[in-house]
Amino acid sequence: MTAPSTFGLSSEARNLHWLLTNLVEEVPGILSVAVVSSDGLLLLSSDPGRNAEARDTSAARPTGPRGSSADLATIVSGIGSLTIGAAKLLEFGPVKHTMVAMDEGSLFVMSISDGSLLGVHGSADCDMSVVAYHMALFVGRAGHVLTPELRSELRKSLESEPTGSAR
Repeated sequence: MTAPSTFGLSSEARNLHWLLTNLVEEVPGILSVAVVSSDGLLLLSSDPGRNAEARDTSAARPTGPRGSSADLATIVSGIGSLTIGAAKLLEFGPVKHTMVAMDEGSLFVMSISDGSLLGVHGSADCDMSVVAYHMALFVGRAGHVLTPELRSELRKSLESEPTGSAR
């Protein structure tokens, strides 16, 4: 993972970037991570080199969601919305996390706070319990600092990144 530039960000935003970087680098089998706001906008990504895709909806799409921050954010937002709707219909309370196991990988979605979501794309051989545990640690550490002001700051930092720059 290439570390995103955190110059000019608040200490809370830098800490959140550090937590995300640590999650990806320390947990075996994690391929990509996205933090998505309640309205489906990408706030943080483990692949800052592809964040321009999340801003430019008219750009030609890559050949699939693997590694694409924009696609992972879209998938996480959609699954989050679907499970929230299902929980309301079933009247079982709020959704805590969702895991999807596929032949060649896994997808994990966990609620952070105020509708924000943490999405993780894992390899087929990742240990799902280890990934879920570390996601819960991330959520526990990030949930109380992910205020509306911080979400706005993170979104603005994504929008101000130069497009097409290799980091």
